[in-house]
Amino acid sequence: MKRIILAMTAAALLVGATACGQAATDAKSEVAQGGSAFQSAGERTAKYGTDALPGQFPRTIKHAMGETTLKAKPERVVVLDVGELDNVVALGVQPVGVAYTEGSPTMPGYIGAKGGTPASVGTINSLNLETIAKLKPDLILGSKLRAEKSYEKLSKIAPTVFSERPGYTWKANFLLNSAALDRTDQADKLLADYQSEAKAVGEAVQAKLGRKPTISPLRFMPNMTRVYARKSFIGTILADTGLPTNASGQVDDLAVQVGAEQIDRADADWIFVGSYGDPSKTQQNSFQTNPLWQTLGAVKAGHAKTVADETWYLGLGVLAANQVLTELRAQLTS
Repeated sequence: MKRIILAMTAAALLVGATACGQAATDAKSEVAQGGSAFQSAGERTAKYGTDALPGQFPRTIKHAMGETTLKAKPERVVVLDVGELDNVVALGVQPVGVAYTEGSPTMPGYIGAKGGTPASVGTINSLNLETIAKLKPDLILGSKLRAEKSYEKLSKIAPTVFSERPGYTWKANFLLNSAALDRTDQADKLLADYQSEAKAVGEAVQAKLGRKPTISPLRFMPNMTRVYARKSFIGTILADTGLPTNASGQVDDLAVQVGAEQIDRADADWIFVGSYGDPSKTQQNSFQTNPLWQTLGAVKAGHAKTVADETWYLGLGVLAANQVLTELRAQLTS
């Protein structure tokens, strides 16, 4: 039985969380939002991993691009997205190289010194293969959505393991990465602790307010404004707490787009606002200076709060998820 499936049921994996800020080129991928394989990415990812016992090497990892054999426990790891960065650091591994996002091009604040000082290997949409090779990694972790076109070249540099996509599959991705690192027992415990805390946060909010308020995860991006839905990172965290998204977010998808004339679609009891990159390059100012913004119930109640985009929308791993839970508890129960 594959170790990757031990910590959770297939249903829980399907609830998993969301990739945010993908470039326009990513939309061409079959596992991007709206792609033919988006809805089933969680189901496929739940089947990846290894049959190897703890400590057993060589081990073969089944993943989105096929199978990869690791001859020994990896020590020099390069990560190609912030989800993989979160995953390896959560497991006590400091990567030697990392590809950051264009919207948050430095070590995320919620990770801080725990992430070490890895070399930059470009961005998630523009990898520097020469730099990666010079780092002499013994494992490269990434995703099919982000870097499928570079997989063949990467796999010639070092054993490479890809998930289907970042985002709503974050729990399964964590277990896949832990299988490659031979740290599945650690990952199992971290996910169990997260699930317990998510339940506790929902119960604390219910006890404080006598109900579970609706949440609008609103994000401003350079070319669109989104309310995140069930198949998103934040959407799955909210589902684990039992806190409902607003009406716009009640769809089985990554997100819904809203325009300036549809501001009311972003309303809820609470709005948590993120901005990908420079806010001046998004519609955030035009939204929030629009008279319609001031009519929203959350805004009138003082419940429209700015949050760190790198955590709430780009974190994509258990460390970020735990930080979101901490902030949700503080905001909704204080």
